Amino acid sequence: MARLLEAPPKFHPSEWDIANKMQCASTESQKSRSERMIAESQRLLEEIEKTTRKTRSDVNKKIEQRREEVKFWKQELDNKLEQIVNETEVLLTYKTRLEKFLESCKEPLLISQKCLLNRQRRAGIDLVHDEVEQELMKEIEILQEVIALLGRTLEQTNEQIRLNRSAKYNLEMDLKDKFTALMIDDYCASLTNNTPDLRYTDNAVKIEGNFVSPEDWRDFSNINVEKAEKQRTNSLALRALIDDILSRTANDMRKQCETVNVMFRNRVKEVKDAKHKLETLLAMVLDETASQEKNIAALKKAIADKEGPVKVAQARLEARKHRPNVELCYDTVQYRLISEVQEITKNIQRQLKDTLAQAEAALKGLSRRQLSLEEEIQVKENTLYIDEVLCMQMRESISINNF
Repeated sequence: MARLLEAPPKFHPSEWDIANKMQCASTESQKSRSERMIAESQRLLEEIEKTTRKTRSDVNKKIEQRREEVKFWKQELDNKLEQIVNETEVLLTYKTRLEKFLESCKEPLLISQKCLLNRQRRAGIDLVHDEVEQELMKEIEILQEVIALLGRTLEQTNEQIRLNRSAKYNLEMDLKDKFTALMIDDYCASLTNNTPDLRYTDNAVKIEGNFVSPEDWRDFSNINVEKAEKQRTNSLALRALIDDILSRTANDMRKQCETVNVMFRNRVKEVKDAKHKLETLLAMVLDETASQEKNIAALKKAIADKEGPVKVAQARLEARKHRPNVELCYDTVQYRLISEVQEITKNIQRQLKDTLAQAEAALKGLSRRQLSLEEEIQVKENTLYIDEVLCMQMRESISINNF
C-alpha cells in the first residue's frame, strides 16, 4: 500500500525542456508535412481537374467531329437514296412503255399472219409467191424479232429494278443505323455532370467483339453509295438503250408496214390492169363470137339457098333423059347442065360446108376462150377481194405509235 502511494518519478528540468522542444519540433514537422500534403493535393486536384476538363473538351470535340462525320455520310446516303428512288420510279415508267409497246405489237403480227393466210385462198395462176407475200413474211419476221427483243429488254428492266431496290434497301438500312447512331451521339453530347439520374455502368470500357474499325465503318457506307451509284448508272444506260430500241423498232415496223402497203397497192393495180385486159379480151371474144355466129348462119343459109339451083339443074337433066331417039343428044345444054350440077355440088361440099365446119370449129374455140377468160376474170376478182377488201382494209387498223 505504501508502494501504491509512492510519488511518480520527477524529471529533470533539462528533460522537461528537451521534451517541450521535441513536441514543438514534432508538431512543426507534422505541420510542414501536412502543409506539403495540402499543397500537393491542391496541385493534384487542379491538375486532375485541368486534365479532366481537357479530356472532356477533347471528347466533346471528338463526339462533335463524329457527329459531323455521321451527318456527312447520312447526307451522302440521303442524296444517293433520293437519286436511286427517282431513277427507279423513272425506270418503272420505262417498263410500262415496254409493256405497252410489246402489247401493241401483237395486233400487227396477227393481222400480218391473217393476210398471209387469206392470200393462200388465191386461185389458179394468182397463187403466186409475189412481192406482197415476200414482204408480208419479212414483216412477220420483223415483228417476231421485235417481240422477242422487247421481251428480253423487259426481263432486263425487271432485273435492273430489282437491283435498284436492293441498293435502296441497303441505303435505307445504313441510314437507319446512321440515324440511331446520330441520336445516341446527340444524347452523349448533351450529357453534363449535372445531368440527373446518371449512374455508374459496369464494364462500360469493355470493347465488345462486334466493334468495327473506323476504316471499315467508312468503307461500309462508301460501298453502299458506290453500289447505288453503279446501279443508277446502269439504270441510266438501260433507259438510253430502251429509248433507242423503242424508237428504232417502231421505225422499222412503220417502214416495213408501209412497204407491205405499197406492195399491196401495186399488186392490186397490177391485178386490176390484168382484169381490165381480160375483160377487154372477153368483150372482143364476145363480139367475135357474135360475128362468127352470123357467119355460120349466112353459110347455112347459103347452103340452103343452093338446094333450089341443084334441084332445078337435076330436074332438067332428068327431064332431058326422056328425049326420044336421036334427040337424046349430048349437046351443049346437056354438057352445061352436068357442069352446073357438078359446080354447085362442088361449091356446097368443098367450100360452103368446109367453111361452115371451120367456122363452127372457130366458134367452139371462141367459146372455150370465153370460158377461160371468164374463169380467169373470176380468179382476178377473187384475188382483188382478198387483197383489196380483206387484207388492205384489215391493215388500215394497224397503228404503230411511239411509247
